[in-house]
Amino acid sequence: MTTATSVPASAALPPLALRTRAIGGSPVRDILAVTGRPEVINFAGGLPAPELFDREGVAAAFRQVLEQTPGRALQYATTEGEPALRERLARRTAARGLPTDADDLLVTTGSQQALSLLATALLDPGDTVLVEDPCYLAALQVFGLAGARVVAVPGDADGPDPEALAELVVRERPKLLYTVPTFQNPTGRTLPAGRRAALASVAARHGLWIVEDDPYGELRYEGERVPWIAEHAEARDRTVLLGSFSKVMAPGLRLGWLRAPAELRRTCAVAKQAADLHTPTVNQLAAARYLADTDLDAHVARVAAVYRERRDAMLAGLPEALPEGSVWNRPQGGMFLWARLPEPYDTTALLPRVLQEDVAYVPGAPFYAGVPDRSTLRLCFVTQTPEEIGEGLRRLGRGLRGA
Repeated sequence: MTTATSVPASAALPPLALRTRAIGGSPVRDILAVTGRPEVINFAGGLPAPELFDREGVAAAFRQVLEQTPGRALQYATTEGEPALRERLARRTAARGLPTDADDLLVTTGSQQALSLLATALLDPGDTVLVEDPCYLAALQVFGLAGARVVAVPGDADGPDPEALAELVVRERPKLLYTVPTFQNPTGRTLPAGRRAALASVAARHGLWIVEDDPYGELRYEGERVPWIAEHAEARDRTVLLGSFSKVMAPGLRLGWLRAPAELRRTCAVAKQAADLHTPTVNQLAAARYLADTDLDAHVARVAAVYRERRDAMLAGLPEALPEGSVWNRPQGGMFLWARLPEPYDTTALLPRVLQEDVAYVPGAPFYAGVPDRSTLRLCFVTQTPEEIGEGLRRLGRGLRGA
């Protein structure tokens, strides 16, 4: 006769870190998880059009690197980034008006990692961060995970109000202001040159870091380029400029960079050593090879021409798709368009019904650090063809009307 062996009760495991319990997942990622069906027209994701990737050019760059320098390409590398890539990035930055040396740059695993490194380098739990309202959602996640107190700066169609910013800096004593000044995510708006100069002046007078995130700036369809905030003399010693290849080359490469003053850049490098040692060597060398062999500016111009057609298709279809009294902007570039429906529409509550029409958007509420405007929504216009955009807007209209 056998007897069952008793298993002692297990003690409960220690809880997860407090900071993780207060941070939810990305609503954008959650929506993408339920819109993967091919019949869904997805205006929710910020996905570049895959058919426009320069697959041959990127493949050729990887082949050359792996054939000519396989030992180096597959080996560990320095944390700061491959010198060849940093040199070419520095030249591109300088050509756009901001004198830059290779040593001014740190290569990161996407510009999203740059944000995380900056949070590690600059923020202690309880520190205050100022953001635009609405704000890039993943930045809110980064700052929240760092234990920061996130405060929205009041603004208008031109971005954060400099006077309101100055008052908040005096009252809240924040560490930094985070902004996406060109073709912002989620709104698509661009800060005018005068507004940028005013923000730089506030940072200089009151002692404030500015984190200037620029993943979309090269995707301009009309109008003149507006200089970076980092180009203003008052801001040069206190501005961190972030860049990325995700929107102009390919997001799967996970290549970004930050340009920062020396002490902060070195601190970010130490934080990166603790995070991942370095960004994959083969990807960096392939990107450097691609920049040497290919006219990236010409490729971006071809992509922008297609994206402009898609933006125009969405603008043409919105009057029929959205309820009477809705308003929306006309972005000069980037990937996103921002719309506001009349009261009492709640785009979060409406989304399940709209999804039943096999079309998706992102509700605006999660992008707000302050009180959300629940009548807003973000539409990405670059992933679908003009014909698909037209059909998607017809479906969107049916979903909204049926609510």
